[in-house]
Amino acid sequence: MIPVTGSQYRIDAGSYSAVVTELGAGLRELTHRGEHVIARYQPDELPPGGAGQLLAPWPNRIDGGRYSLAGTDHQLDLSEPAAGNAIHGLTRWMPWAAVRHDAETVLLRTSILGRTGYPFCLEIDAEYQLSEEHGLQVSISARNTGSRPAPYGTGSHPYLTSGAPTVDECTLSLPAARWLPADKRGIPVGEARDVAGTDADFRAARKVGDVRLDHALTGLTRDGQGRARARLTSGHTEVALWAGQGYHWLQVFTGDTLDASHRRRALAVEPMTCPPNAFVSGTDLIILDPGSSVTRVWGIEVTRP
Repeated sequence: MIPVTGSQYRIDAGSYSAVVTELGAGLRELTHRGEHVIARYQPDELPPGGAGQLLAPWPNRIDGGRYSLAGTDHQLDLSEPAAGNAIHGLTRWMPWAAVRHDAETVLLRTSILGRTGYPFCLEIDAEYQLSEEHGLQVSISARNTGSRPAPYGTGSHPYLTSGAPTVDECTLSLPAARWLPADKRGIPVGEARDVAGTDADFRAARKVGDVRLDHALTGLTRDGQGRARARLTSGHTEVALWAGQGYHWLQVFTGDTLDASHRRRALAVEPMTCPPNAFVSGTDLIILDPGSSVTRVWGIEVTRP
């Protein structure tokens, strides 16, 4: 019998292990020395709260599912009907084919061949690779296989956990100087603002406590490798998510709106190339010309075992 998430692709390297699913090329499990460092789910369970999902060809929300490109109006299906939004792209519920699978790497591929509200053609690759030294690296590549320029953005939705029962006990560090105000439907209102003096300011590591976060953050500070690193710590374990060049935003979510079994159990840190509603605002939106391609890279590692 086939589980609802399809084929399961396990990869291992040293003390790291991961499982990626055929459904949506999702990251279902990631462990280090046998301990889970992201919120996991079962093979026959749909990803709760978007856990581990790959988001393309847009992350987050599009207001009313409506946008215009090159003078043409488009209407996407409303995949978040309660709020009247199109959310998290098209590919997370699509099957992805395995191109390569070995002990440490799996490469999956899917194609978009024109959809309601998205009359464009893309081929998208998702490569998950483990190494003992660097943990997990994820490379997302998109190529425009169609005849017209296509709007594009991508994100991923892992929930980090460092072993504490809830995120309240964890210490968080976020390298973000600005936050994007949004309305109750998750649609941005106004420009990004300075985090100084707000609950979203975790530039200096501090305990999460009872802070409620569901914020798109930008103004990312990067290291010498061009990577922005968010760190979640509890006890003797520190889990770091890094976002490479081209990931301009991190959506950070404490999970307060999830069901009781998942609420505030792990922290979503979502690398995004563009903010919510980018198809409308144009902020950090990528326009892929026919034949062109783009690759973005992010990863997770345990930096203090």
